[in-house]
Formats: sequence, C-alpha cells, structure tokens
Amino acid sequence: MQQSAVPELAHTQTRPIHWVATATALAGVVALSSLARPGSATAAQSATGTDPKSAPAAVAPPSTAGVKFPLECGPVKPVVVKKATGDLDGDGRPETVAVVHCDAPMGTPPDGVYVLTRSADGSTPHVVATLVEPRDRSTVTDFAIAARTVSATLLGYSSDAVPSCCPDQKTPATWQWNGNAFVRSTQAGAHSV
Repeated sequence: MQQSAVPELAHTQTRPIHWVATATALAGVVALSSLARPGSATAAQSATGTDPKSAPAAVAPPSTAGVKFPLECGPVKPVVVKKATGDLDGDGRPETVAVVHCDAPMGTPPDGVYVLTRSADGSTPHVVATLVEPRDRSTVTDFAIAARTVSATLLGYSSDAVPSCCPDQKTPATWQWNGNAFVRSTQAGAHSV
C-alpha cells in the first residue's frame, strides 16, 4: 500500500462538534452585526443654498386599497394584478399606476391601466387618468415605471373575430406626462404574436 505525500489531517474529517462550532460562530456574527449600526449622517447644504431640513418629507405612494376604479365588473370584483410607483409629474410626490381587471373565474378579462394620486389633503387615493381602457380588450405585460415614463406591452386583437384566449397583436407603448395629460407613444406599430 502506497502512503500519500500528505498525511490525513484531523480537521478534514467533520464531526458533529464541528457543525455545532460553526453554527455557534455564525450566530455570533449575526448577533454582532445587528448591534453594529452606522453613525448618524449629516447632509451637506446643496449647491442651490436650500437647507436639506426644509425639504419636504418623503411621501408614501397612493395605495390601491379601497380605490373605486372606473371598471364595470358585474357580480365579480375588480382586482389589481400589477402596480408600480414613481413621480410621473415631477412634483416630488409619487403616483401609483395600477393594472386592473375583473376577477373573472375563466377566460382572459381585459386590463385597464389607471394612474392614482392622493387628494389635496393627502389622505384619499383616487384615479386621475386612464392609460388603457378595458373596452380596448388589451392585456398588459412588461409593465414598469422608469424615468417618469410608464411602459407596457399591450397584447390585443386584430379583429373581434379573434378569440379572447389568443391575442394576435403585440404593441409596446409608453406614456409620459406633458404638463396637462399623459401622452402615449407607440413604437413602430403592432406586431403579430
């Protein structure tokens, strides 16, 4: 029998005590890391000369809970299937954009896309704009907000003869606030799916 060049080392064979020691050490690191907190930060005055303490406090985006969406669902209720938040009009307060459809037990209900903001007193969220009407029979995918722009891909139908299960059109679209309304841009027309 040939001897190996490196003798067996005791620490290369794991035993239960090794696992207990490892778990104890890991628990200690986690406990110590929760105690270590960074010191308070001080902000420098901005170049415009405004005091950061006088800046408005961060405002929470509007919630979709309890909002009355302009969507007729009959005996079923509307359901928010996607939502994103961002400051779309540059006023320093975020808006919420919600993709909503009727909670139908079967089929593919069309989506509506709605912009929510808070009331003047800041308490009650409400719909201020409709970006996609449910009557357009679109389903929304690839939905996001970035750089004050709402973007989505709309799956739709080339005619009323196309069954609701099987959209045959795919249209990328974006919306931006122009100071008075949300303006829609569509890239290079619809594409067949």
